[in-house]
Amino acid sequence: MTGDARIRVAVADDQAIIRDGLVTVLGLLPDIEVVGEAADGEEAVALAVAARPDVLLMDLRMPVLDGAEATARVRQAAPDTAVLILTTYADDESILGALRAGARGYLTKDAGRAELAAAVRAVASGQTTLAPEVGARVIGALTGTARAAEVAPPDAAGALVVRFPSLTRREAEVLALIGDGLSNAEIARTLFVSVATVKTHINAIFAKLAVRDRSQAIALVRS
Repeated sequence: MTGDARIRVAVADDQAIIRDGLVTVLGLLPDIEVVGEAADGEEAVALAVAARPDVLLMDLRMPVLDGAEATARVRQAAPDTAVLILTTYADDESILGALRAGARGYLTKDAGRAELAAAVRAVASGQTTLAPEVGARVIGALTGTARAAEVAPPDAAGALVVRFPSLTRREAEVLALIGDGLSNAEIARTLFVSVATVKTHINAIFAKLAVRDRSQAIALVRS
């Protein structure tokens, strides 16, 4: 961004009334330009690719594709777009899942206009910003959880991406943990995502690698 350029922002939220409100609030700011809206995670990814906004304001609970997975895909497909989560959820799983997916900021929907504007400007300039209560939960969760770093070596997923280039990074992470013998629930806890999200990744992995079940997937990883 140049010093005189406005910050180009896109908004993704499945509730039209919230989208409209955010567009209105952001549109009143002289240094911000709203360049698009999306009603679900899949639309958010397509919008990021097409419009290349500086900041994508992303809800977490959306149809078709949840916000965390959409964030991961945006980071792959439009790496110059910073994702700022704006959601009603402030539980450890939601927060850490979004941050692991690549979100640069995390606010809850009770944030005021000034806090929202400051967060957009911060992530657009390359900074990370968290609501105070979110920051406290992150510190608490990280100081009490070390298992994710212990279960699969950091390069395990990277090696699987090289071996199986059709996989996304997150699918490779799930496959690596399947290879380590973890259950769906254990994988969900390790990656800070829901069990439903893990099942979605596993279905995609099986389809892409043409395996029928977990045993074949494990054999493929260990071959």
